[in-house]
Amino acid sequence: MTRREVLSGFIPRSDFRGFLATRPHAILIEIIGTQGSTPRETGTFMLVSDDAIWGTIGGGQFEYMAIRNARELLAGSGGLETMDIPLGPEIGQCCGGRTQLRFRKVTGGVVSELEKKRSGETEQQSEVYLFGAGHVGRALAAALAPLPLLVTLVETRKEELANLPAEARTRLVPMPEALVEEIPAGAAVVILTHDHALDFLIAREALARTDLAYTGMIGSATKRATFSSWLLREGSGERSWMDRLTLPIGGSTVRDKRPEVIAAMTAAEILTALATHHRLSSAS
Repeated sequence: MTRREVLSGFIPRSDFRGFLATRPHAILIEIIGTQGSTPRETGTFMLVSDDAIWGTIGGGQFEYMAIRNARELLAGSGGLETMDIPLGPEIGQCCGGRTQLRFRKVTGGVVSELEKKRSGETEQQSEVYLFGAGHVGRALAAALAPLPLLVTLVETRKEELANLPAEARTRLVPMPEALVEEIPAGAAVVILTHDHALDFLIAREALARTDLAYTGMIGSATKRATFSSWLLREGSGERSWMDRLTLPIGGSTVRDKRPEVIAAMTAAEILTALATHHRLSSAS
């Protein structure tokens, strides 16, 4: 079997249950140990059927060897239940560490284990609230969908909540600014509504809190100046609050205003802010 044949059929799903619903005869590959520099950590897993794969344990020759072994087990033509693979020149990789793998045929018990594992991971995921499901809001929801985040889109317009990524949760509310107080500490808030006045109300509530990891608003330098004046004049805010506001979102390095580009740059900002907040919270 060639490398191309082994790696064909990759299915990028965010939920392994969708994969197993159509391919119940599969092998679970788990990383059960690592030493030194490795592409993925202990606990990472992937699924392999005879014609497709779900997930990744790190890619490269290392993963190719694991997929081939899994398919040999499925076919009953050999295969090992465990592998200890050095990630060095002998297999064309340069990580330098070692990874131990375990291979198991998927059963009802294995599925239950995976569901429990995913449930625990979900409870630990950071939350992102997108206020506004217009062009950029939709693009950002799509950019965040594959990431280990819980994304909620908040809208006042029911029609805008259709055809969103299946992973995204939605909230239809008449006064989005009132929802801000319900957002858990450490979450990220991105404000992209169709109404600047509504943007300002939501931002005021978000910036009044000091426990959010990220507060961003779509706009420009002019909008930032306008909001700053409004916050001090009518919004009962403080000048220091502006230090916690990212406006415009997406930075200025890439000057491209297409929604998908803004979404990609903003997703990077959010991930960085969440990681920084988590690190600081863990250290305190």
